[in-house]
Amino acid sequence: MKVIRYTEMPRYEAAHHDGMHCRRVQGHDVSPAQLGWQGLSWLLPGGRTSLAASTVEKLYLVLAGEVTIGDGREEAVLRPYDSCYLAPGESRQLRNDSALPAAILLTMPYETRVSPKE
Repeated sequence: MKVIRYTEMPRYEAAHHDGMHCRRVQGHDVSPAQLGWQGLSWLLPGGRTSLAASTVEKLYLVLAGEVTIGDGREEAVLRPYDSCYLAPGESRQLRNDSALPAAILLTMPYETRVSPKE
């Protein structure tokens, strides 16, 4: 068992993310998780990501606030406990059009496999 406290979660910068504070929850340098990794992001009012695609699938779960997510063709507003699946190669943009911060849990596989950490 590997417990990670919020205060121990390292911050990370994600390219083309404006007004977003990100922490690594599990995987990568935090835990030996092999199925993928998780990130917790705080999207500030007016914050956004670019409309970009990834080579791997992504799962988003809104924990607090409201997040508008779009794929370049359609948009949806996600509220607490709403989730969204994005397929590999599917473009996405996240946006916070509200006056309050939003919390988002991201789960995704590694782009390339990593070795287990001891």
